[in-house]
Amino acid sequence: MKINQARLRQLHYLFAPIMLFPVLLTLITGSLFQISVINGQSNDFLWLLEWHRGKFGRINLEMIYPFLNAFGIFMLAVTGIIMWFQIRRQYKR
Repeated sequence: MKINQARLRQLHYLFAPIMLFPVLLTLITGSLFQISVINGQSNDFLWLLEWHRGKFGRINLEMIYPFLNAFGIFMLAVTGIIMWFQIRRQYKR
């Protein structure tokens, strides 16, 4: 089954910028909250934990936020691996 390279790249380039913000937000808030736990100040930074879990004020995505993150990263991994294999196959010819 041949996958259209142009369409695959479009899909990958569409997901990459969309997934950048939630992944960086999860990474930064999780790391900063862990630092506050190590320093014994976790009660002062519970808002970081809420952001980490997907609760953004009135917008509560706690139930689906991890799945959205996982789906986005999975899509980027799959499309990236497929593109990588296609490039490697071209060099072997």
